[in-house]
Amino acid sequence: MNTPKLDVYPHNFAEKIGYTEVRELLADYCASTLGKERMLVLEASADHDFIAEALAETSEMITILSSESTLPSLALVDCRSGLHRIRPQGTFIEEEELLDLLRMLETWHALQRFFLEEQSEGDRSQENFTYHYPHLARLLEDTPSFPKVEQHLRSLLTEDGKLRDNASRELLHIRQSIRDTERSLSGMLQRILSGARREGWIEQDVQPALRDGRLVIPISPMHKRKIRGIIHDESATGKTVYVEPVELVEANNHVRELESEERREIIRILTEVASRLRPNIPHLLQAYELIATLDFVRAKARWAQDIGGVCPKLHPSPVLEWWGAQHPLLLRSLRAQGRSIVPLDIRLMAPDERLLLISGPNAGGKSVCLKTVGLLQYLVQCGVPVPMLDHSSVGIFDRLYIDIGDEQSIEDDLSTYSSHLKNMKHFIREGGRKTLLLIDEFGGGTEPTIGGAIAQALLHRFNDQGCFGVITTHYQNLKTYAEEHPGLINGAMLYDRHEMRPLFRLSIGRPGSSFAIEIARKIGLPEEILDEVRAEVGSDYIDMDKYLQDIIRDKRYWETKRQNVRREEKLLQEASTKYQE
Repeated sequence: MNTPKLDVYPHNFAEKIGYTEVRELLADYCASTLGKERMLVLEASADHDFIAEALAETSEMITILSSESTLPSLALVDCRSGLHRIRPQGTFIEEEELLDLLRMLETWHALQRFFLEEQSEGDRSQENFTYHYPHLARLLEDTPSFPKVEQHLRSLLTEDGKLRDNASRELLHIRQSIRDTERSLSGMLQRILSGARREGWIEQDVQPALRDGRLVIPISPMHKRKIRGIIHDESATGKTVYVEPVELVEANNHVRELESEERREIIRILTEVASRLRPNIPHLLQAYELIATLDFVRAKARWAQDIGGVCPKLHPSPVLEWWGAQHPLLLRSLRAQGRSIVPLDIRLMAPDERLLLISGPNAGGKSVCLKTVGLLQYLVQCGVPVPMLDHSSVGIFDRLYIDIGDEQSIEDDLSTYSSHLKNMKHFIREGGRKTLLLIDEFGGGTEPTIGGAIAQALLHRFNDQGCFGVITTHYQNLKTYAEEHPGLINGAMLYDRHEMRPLFRLSIGRPGSSFAIEIARKIGLPEEILDEVRAEVGSDYIDMDKYLQDIIRDKRYWETKRQNVRREEKLLQEASTKYQE
C-alpha cells in the first residue's frame, strides 16, 4: 500500500533520534523471516488513516496477548524460495520444503479459524455478527484457504518430513525391495562376522559399518587378507581397515540401484506435487505474507508489553499533548540498572503554544527531552506503541526535522556552525504548519551576540510559518522573545538549588536558569572570579537569573503541594467508597 511518507531531515535522522536501534529491537520480536525483513525497513508515514489502522491492529494484538486466548504460533520457516523455484513447468519441490509449506498451511488455517470463527459472535448471515478483533480479522477476510492441499500434503509426509511409503505404489514396492535386500545383507553379514569372531580376526564387540553407502566390516590390517573382499577405507590411525566381503558386493550393488530408483520415484512424486501446487502459488505466497504481517503486528505488541507502551489518541492535525512520556531506550537502560526514569509531560498546540523553548542547566535533560519527542513522534507515525499514559494525544506531522550534535563536514568544508545554518536554511525553505522542528543548542557555535540575534530572527520566521518545535537554548534574548510573542512558550528543566543537581523534569510556562554561577561555586571556582563575573554581566542579568531561579523554586513548591492534595483526595475518595459499600 502506497501512503505518503513522513519527510525527515537530515538523511541520518533515524540514527540521530535512536530509531535505528529501536527498529532492531523490534525486529528481534519477530518470529518469521519476512516479519523481521519488514520491521527492518519500517519507516514513518504521514497518512493519518494508515497510522490509525496500524495502531488499531496493534492495540487488538496487545489485547489478545494479554488475554487467555491462545494465538496460533507464528514461528515459520520461510517457504518463499521453494514456491518461487517451482514456478517453471517440470520443476520439483524438495521434501523439507514441502514440510515447511505444510506447517505454513496449518498455521494459516489456524489463524483463519481463530480470527474469523472462534473470535466472533452472532450469525454470520445476520447484522448482529461481529468480530472480537475486527481490524485484524479484516486482514484475513475474503482470503483463500487450502484444506485439500493441506490434507494432501499431510497424507504424503511423515512427521519428520519424508515421503510416506504409500505416497505411490511404485515407492512402496521399491522400499519393500530395499528392506528385503537389506535383511538378506544383514543375515549374510552376521554369518561372516560370526566366523571372523571365531577365528579371532575381529573383536567380539565389533559391529558392521557403512562406507559410501555400503556395508563393510572393520578389521585389523594384519587380518585384512583373511576376509576376501574390497577395502573401502582406512581409519585415521591406520589401525582399522574397512572391508566389503565379496559375498556382499552384489547385494550392496542391488541396494544402491534400488536407492537410485527410490530417488527417481521421489522426484517424480515431488514433480507431480509441484504441478498441483503451481496454480496456487500466488495465493500461497499471499497467505505467507499475511502470516508475516500478523507476526509483524505481534512484534509491536510484544514490544509494547515490555516497555509499557500504549496506542495513544491520534489526531489528524498537528498536536502534542503527552503525559508520562518516556524515552524507550533510556527506560530499558535505567530499568537494567534498577533505576526509574523521570517521565515527560509536554504540550504543543496551535495557535499559541507551537514552539517550545527549553532552557536550563547543562546535563539537565534538555537534549534527552528533545530526542524523546523526536523518537516517540516518529514511532507513533510508524504505527508503533510508545511509553506514555494512554490519555495522551498525538497529532500527525508531514515533516520532522532535527538539528542536533556535531555536523562538521570535512568533505563539504563546513564548520559546526555553518552546518547548523545549512540546516536552518532547509528548515526555512521547507517548513510549514505541519512541520515539527527539533533544534538543540539553538544559536550556539559562534560569537554569542550575533549568534543570539540570528537565532531570534530564525525563531521569528519559524513562528510566522506556523511551525511546531522543541528548541533548547541558553540565550536570554530568545527566552525574552518567547515570553512576548504568541505561538512561542518557554519551558525549563528543573534544578535543585540546595543539592545542586538536575531533576530532569520539564516545567512549561516559564524560562529556566542555567545556574552557571551556582554550578561554578559548587565546582570550586574562587569567589573573586565569580565577583568579576557578576560585575561583567551586570546586576540586571544577575537579578533576572535569580528571578528565574525563584520562579522555578516556587513552581516546584506548588507542584508538590498540588500532588499532595490530589493524593489526599484520592485516599478520601477510596475511604468514602469503602465506607458506602
